[in-house]
Amino acid sequence: MDHKMFCFQCEQTAGCAGCTGKTGVCGKTAEVAELQDQLTGALVGLSRAVDNAPDVNEGTWRLMIEGLFTTVTNVSFNEKTIRELIDQVHEEKARLVPGCSGCGSRCGRNDDYDMNLLWNAQEDIRSLKSLILFGVRGMAAYAHHAMMLGYADEEVNRFFAKALFAVGEDWGMDALLPIVMEVGEKNLKCMALLDKANTESYGTPAPATVPLTVEKGPFIVITGHDLHDLKLLLEQTEGKGVNIYTHGEMLPAHGYPELKKYAHLKGNFGTAWQNQQREFADIPAPVLFTTNCLMPPKASYADRVFTTALVSYPELTHIGEDKDFTPVIEKALELGGYNEDKPFTGINGGGTVMTGFGHGAVLGVADQVIEAVKSGAIRHFFLVGGCDGARPGRNYYTEFVKQTPADTVVLTLACGKYRFNDLDLGTIGGLPRLMDVGQCNDAYGAVKIALALAEAFGCGVNDLPLSMVLSWYEQKAVCILLTLLYLGIKNIRLGPTLPAFVSPNVLNYLVENFGIAPITTPEEDLKQLLK
Repeated sequence: MDHKMFCFQCEQTAGCAGCTGKTGVCGKTAEVAELQDQLTGALVGLSRAVDNAPDVNEGTWRLMIEGLFTTVTNVSFNEKTIRELIDQVHEEKARLVPGCSGCGSRCGRNDDYDMNLLWNAQEDIRSLKSLILFGVRGMAAYAHHAMMLGYADEEVNRFFAKALFAVGEDWGMDALLPIVMEVGEKNLKCMALLDKANTESYGTPAPATVPLTVEKGPFIVITGHDLHDLKLLLEQTEGKGVNIYTHGEMLPAHGYPELKKYAHLKGNFGTAWQNQQREFADIPAPVLFTTNCLMPPKASYADRVFTTALVSYPELTHIGEDKDFTPVIEKALELGGYNEDKPFTGINGGGTVMTGFGHGAVLGVADQVIEAVKSGAIRHFFLVGGCDGARPGRNYYTEFVKQTPADTVVLTLACGKYRFNDLDLGTIGGLPRLMDVGQCNDAYGAVKIALALAEAFGCGVNDLPLSMVLSWYEQKAVCILLTLLYLGIKNIRLGPTLPAFVSPNVLNYLVENFGIAPITTPEEDLKQLLK
């Protein structure tokens, strides 16, 4: 059978319109894309069963969250594991509503949702439903990280079912738009939950300077977002002569006291996810993927790539739920690492980067920040963050940060920071001008900082000398954007392109109500934002 896909959930989708061939820009096949649609349709069916089922439990929510997370860009490329998840979803629905499949009722609970109904819907309906679906996919990633640490929220869990149910209903714009905004509301709650899970598990992040040099000897590179997997790897490698280096969104781990106490957590390797096929090509070490951000590995290094949790790629070694990382450790010892210390640099030539400026660290010196604003030492704050990607034009963010005036502060988060996080922008009143707040989910921390500043100055967030210049790539950026809109934050600059799934009418709504605008040039945007 000749499979063709339709997928437009990421920023790099073909022609800024949608991947429709046999392989998506991300590397997934049409067969995988079709199975991901089937999984989503099955989850919509499960949400219908959850609606009034008496025996919904923790396992139900975990399955729904894992199913959604699996469909995030660059998580799973494996037909086998997706089929297994579809079967599990069907089994759970049958458990909740026994005999449902044999019932002739038109209640809508006896079948999966056909995703073609969504992709072929009227464009504004498709746009709003896509915002809901892609938003909860991103939110599921954060809920999953928290769940791995033993933290959950019933209200957040229930909303996953509510949102999926809405995707499967024949509702108009007036009914769908409030659900879109509720994605933002519930994602804020979800990010707060994950923030609590991380800080209670690993301590409050503190500023740290992280070297980019890889020391001689065996080492492992760990990438993704899951700090729990990193902690387990650190425990299992302690005393074995194997050093650990973070990659991508794992960089903020160096700010957490309970993680950086391990002496063999040495530094950070490489830059953002889209450079991995080049950066991993010849390193004498294994790489462990814990969450999304996997690109199809090239044959030259595929035998050194390991996956765990929901990340899956055919023929790669997968570490199961027992989290026994012995095969990764053995591969590191076999490869041996570099014979001598090997210095690397960031994109701009810097040999170190800083992290750990979470809301705890920044608000810990709030008096200092407020005084700097009052004295005129700090004129403006910029939040320049989000996902990185390979599309041309993303050097905009490097140039924007380079051109920010010396009396401004740049807060950053997520992997978009690799475009400029090795720059030395100097200090203001003893504070670095460039402060890394953390992972993409730490947008919650940036929100807390903004709200605290607004309270200190007795104004609204939109009245602060604060501008948000964001980059996006995948679905976690969608739920974060919806959170910012839920909070009423206006005049966000977004790039490098606008989402293909946002219709002209929906875009007009966002422009008219929130002042969202595409990025232009660093010079022009700085001129407008500093007026």
